[in-house]
Amino acid sequence: MKNIEEAFFYVNKTIENGWSRSVLLNMISGNLYQSQGKAITNFSKTLPDYQSDLIKETLKDPYNFDFLQITANFKEKELENALIDNIQNFLIELGSGFAFVGKQVELKVGSQSFFIDLLFYHIKLKRYVVIELKSGNFEPEHAGKLNFYVTAVDKQFRDENDNATVGLIICKTKDDIIAEYSLTDLHKPLGISSYELRKILPENFKSSLPSIEEIENELKNKN
Repeated sequence: MKNIEEAFFYVNKTIENGWSRSVLLNMISGNLYQSQGKAITNFSKTLPDYQSDLIKETLKDPYNFDFLQITANFKEKELENALIDNIQNFLIELGSGFAFVGKQVELKVGSQSFFIDLLFYHIKLKRYVVIELKSGNFEPEHAGKLNFYVTAVDKQFRDENDNATVGLIICKTKDDIIAEYSLTDLHKPLGISSYELRKILPENFKSSLPSIEEIENELKNKN
């Protein structure tokens, strides 16, 4: 750590979240101090001032997904499944207060069904958080689609005790200027972050442990 301010940041976060020593070390190695509050958002235009800064501080850029074991050239679905398989680590990376609601949550709008990647509820902020995952670069149309999903969640899930739903895109890479332009005229509170994933497995990787199917076949052959 470079200064006293950064040291106090981690001390306060450890007390606030009840981190173990290993979690604290992971947060330090993942540069939480530098990444927290760095997501590109339109919160200052779409939320009251007293909420904008508070919510922005709950988001990061980048997120560290090094706890995943995933092969090269993965798709959004594979990334989503890997995060759900590691939901405890994912919740730690998201930060204190996030509760997992579901994946591929169905939204029925008109005569069609739409499915959002991941839906969370932030207990402290009392609001739903829609997360869309992108395995590649951020594109402007991603923001418009997320805006639509957040509107639908507000209308179908939110009740009178909930604050406005927030949307977050987590993508592999992004151009910050394009991201800012994409959020400028959208009226729902949205954010755009990237993720780091340095531990990529080769495409032909196969676990040394046998699958359930392989075990069953082996047992059948022995009978």
